[in-house]
Amino acid sequence: MLVVSVVLVVGYAYIAIRLTSTAPARAALAAPFVMVWILPAVFWFGDRDRRSRHEWVQTLSFLCAGWVSFLFVLTIARDVLLMTTAVLPPLAAMHARLDESAAAWVPMAALAAVLVGALVALRGPYVRRVDIPVEGLAPDLDGMCIVQISDLHVGPTMRRAYVQRVVDMTKRLAPDLIVLTGDIVDGSVSRLASRVAPLQALTCGDRAFFVLGNHDYYSGAAPWTEHFQGMGFRVLRNEHVTIARGAARLLVGGVIDFAARMSDPDAGPRPELATDVDARPDFRLLLAHNPKIAPLAEQAGFDLQLSGHTHAGQFFPWTVVIHWVHGPHAAGLSRRGRLWVYVNAGTGTWGPPVRLGSRPELTLLRLVSSPAAPLTPASSRIRAQASPGELRHPRPPRSSMQSREGRAPFGGRSGR
Repeated sequence: MLVVSVVLVVGYAYIAIRLTSTAPARAALAAPFVMVWILPAVFWFGDRDRRSRHEWVQTLSFLCAGWVSFLFVLTIARDVLLMTTAVLPPLAAMHARLDESAAAWVPMAALAAVLVGALVALRGPYVRRVDIPVEGLAPDLDGMCIVQISDLHVGPTMRRAYVQRVVDMTKRLAPDLIVLTGDIVDGSVSRLASRVAPLQALTCGDRAFFVLGNHDYYSGAAPWTEHFQGMGFRVLRNEHVTIARGAARLLVGGVIDFAARMSDPDAGPRPELATDVDARPDFRLLLAHNPKIAPLAEQAGFDLQLSGHTHAGQFFPWTVVIHWVHGPHAAGLSRRGRLWVYVNAGTGTWGPPVRLGSRPELTLLRLVSSPAAPLTPASSRIRAQASPGELRHPRPPRSSMQSREGRAPFGGRSGR
């Protein structure tokens, strides 16, 4: 909390000095900074129900956070332009205009960025279609389709209508498997059960799987695990399920998140416990909220890892920063050795309901046979489009659930 306070004070001082010159203007500028400070001070600590009762305050604080972020970036951009034009005599007129009037336009430009970003975020996800080329793929798995929903963040800004829209889009795609890769909720079961209720329509046929993300742990992992199991989802916690599809066998593994250590210091994602080295399935799929698990997934012998967590940065400049933090597995399709990694950019949004430089997505992944699987993600075939229209692929018969192994108590390590 101290670090957040210092960052906000320093940021406010810099922007106030650079953009304002009167006491009333500086007092008005302080208001959104105070609203941002309220988020960790009031809502991120304390009882969960209190946070939910004042969702409108959280929403306003999140919007202020987005505005402050854009304001800071644009203020720096203005100062860079001022320094550049100051040393170039031919640009003296531009320097004078920037110095005299640009300060008034920077806050307006930041507000415009928030409004545009909010429109992009709240209109809902688009369908991103991704082909995963697999060398030697079993014929009965060729063309198999998986819908990935990740980082919905149902809570202050993501409401039931948004969830229903995601469910309707998913049903139109008619996938073989549906996977939820974490951070589905931001709040308690008692407050959000009705908002996530539409997701139950996706659980028919025993083909829907769920792994928890860090925000699901913050919101109460044990009650949410029980709730999603009651809805019909197969919640995978360092364990796996084997699915029969014709003559082929597909192993679906899932791991807990690093945030499990909040309640059990010894808990953590264990991909080696979410597979079966003796069964030799035709394809191994891992569900892991955090893409940083990829090295462990590769060691455990998985063929494809589906993750979320990063939101692809959500809006500038974080869309750039995220690549420094998460390296090669920040967003989209990438590869680590024989392991494909796909990172969903987030089906919803967290914090400021703003998208600028990224878009919320519902991912439709299709396994396709490849005579020689490429070793670089650049050679993979990825197709993205804005409409939620359905892809019609010829498919082998539907999958059937064969077995389930290695079930572990919540937050602990699974055994066999």
